[in-house]
Amino acid sequence: MIVITTIIVVMNDSNTQNVIFSRRLKELRVNKGLSQKQLGILAGIDEFVASTRINRYEKGVHQASIRIVQQLAAVLDVPVAYFYTEDDALAKLVVEWNKVSLEKKELIRGLILRAD
Repeated sequence: MIVITTIIVVMNDSNTQNVIFSRRLKELRVNKGLSQKQLGILAGIDEFVASTRINRYEKGVHQASIRIVQQLAAVLDVPVAYFYTEDDALAKLVVEWNKVSLEKKELIRGLILRAD
């Protein structure tokens, strides 16, 4: 019984991540003004299947490989972590953190460490 419960929890976690990924992918694509086909092609997916593949990722029918997620993130100018961070506010911070210079990141880290 414990094994079954554990498997269900893992499946639910995976499903939750897939739902988050799908929602964020579509939001970013629409905000950037890209069609599914355009995004797919820019991410290196064959033009004949690009629209279908992106559609299936957005609907949660298929899960993108990490390589494809990295390519999508590069095209959409977000870190990969953005697609998987459950908390929406934290996801926005992840995007902003990605834009901060290394010097400012070190300053912020120092402030956080001193606060403890």
